[in-house]
Amino acid sequence: MIVFFAQDAEATGSGISSLYLFLLLGVAFYFLLIRPQRRRAAKQQELIASIAVGDQVRTVGGLRGTIESLDDDSALLRLAEGSVEIERRAIASRIEQSTPEE
Repeated sequence: MIVFFAQDAEATGSGISSLYLFLLLGVAFYFLLIRPQRRRAAKQQELIASIAVGDQVRTVGGLRGTIESLDDDSALLRLAEGSVEIERRAIASRIEQSTPEE
């Protein structure tokens, strides 16, 4: 009977260490994947909310143009040859206008 208790104690120790390993992997997964993705999504939402008419932007497809008008879900983007209507969520970044150095 004593032998069986010793084997149960070893099995319990192994189970707890497996649980710790699983928890450690979960925490690493959160900090390496989930948290950075949430930050990127929040930054993108902030950009979409802050764009205004006249801003020069780049879309996720690589188009560059100037915002002519905005709607709740879409924007009219003026290109070199005409205009195109795009979804606001397709705006990847604002193009900062550089001033020439003197």
